[in-house]
Amino acid sequence: MYDPVGSTALSDTCSAKGCPHPAVHALLWNNPRLHTPERRKVWLACEEHRESLGDFLGSRGLLRDVVVHEPGADLSV
Repeated sequence: MYDPVGSTALSDTCSAKGCPHPAVHALLWNNPRLHTPERRKVWLACEEHRESLGDFLGSRGLLRDVVVHEPGADLSV
């Protein structure tokens, strides 16, 4: 159901599979088995998919924060 943006550069569209809507939220996450504690990966979400993408990451213990997405910003740390 979820297909996060696979490129290294973020586009400003929602990361949900097939969703063409503009992103308004940035879901910051990391996998503690793979990433250092300070590393953050980013999925972008429109209003419609913010909750479902957050639930997907949260249920796996990966979600660290949700912030407002600033268009054109590369929030990967």
